[in-house]
Amino acid sequence: MVVFAGQGDPRRSLSLLWRADAPPPARGGPGPKPRLSVDAIVAAAVALADEEGMAALSMRAVGERLGRTAMALYTYVPGKSELLDLMYDAVHAELPTAYPESESGDWREALTAWAGEVLEFYVRHPWVLQVSQARPVLGPHEYAGLDTLVTLLRATGLDAGVLRRLVGTLFPFIRGSAQAVADARLAAAATGSSDEEWWAARSAALLELVPDFAERFPAVSGLEAEGPVEPYPGEGAEGAEPVPYPEREARETFRVGLGVLLDGIEAARAGRT
Repeated sequence: MVVFAGQGDPRRSLSLLWRADAPPPARGGPGPKPRLSVDAIVAAAVALADEEGMAALSMRAVGERLGRTAMALYTYVPGKSELLDLMYDAVHAELPTAYPESESGDWREALTAWAGEVLEFYVRHPWVLQVSQARPVLGPHEYAGLDTLVTLLRATGLDAGVLRRLVGTLFPFIRGSAQAVADARLAAAATGSSDEEWWAARSAALLELVPDFAERFPAVSGLEAEGPVEPYPGEGAEGAEPVPYPEREARETFRVGLGVLLDGIEAARAGRT
């Protein structure tokens, strides 16, 4: 499910994102119910999406978490579209905006650290991956994240035109890697079968039904036969939690792919000298 941001009233959405207008007065009432606020509503909505996914998100469900009706929320947030924008921007506040590696002049290590932080951010909040980047939220925390990346990339010395395209390369690459991790975690629960069961059943059937698989797809078969994949960093370490194979592969693919991208930046820098 892809969700497009910025579907609410433009001025009201941006006003809430940037807290440009004074918040509505808090309404007290009989009983011990806590007073509502935009921040409390957004926090409850984020917790709901983290636990149950985007499909569970509704004004009614958020209201129930706060012990209120959906109607009570509308004084603070006009609707679900504006709430989604607020949620998306709010969680981006978790991303660091400074990296010690950058201060020491090591742009490659700084970008590696940044990419790792962004990957884990998406894995913590997989619903964020359903929000299309075709139309940005235009909130302060989203801009802070973008500003951080541009600052790190400027240390490469490449010109602005190249940096723009690198921004457009790095974010989709990390989002794709995070989606692979998120899907790997969700698959067993969503389908009712473990990864081992799924692969065992289908591998056996494939070998039986397509006995000439290696001849028909020699490049794929040859790659598999050329040797074992490198072990996942930390794999087998004492006390380390076992990482399921699909997630392990997704994370290792991210690590290797990021290295190749950074090698490309190195080559682009060398080409300017």
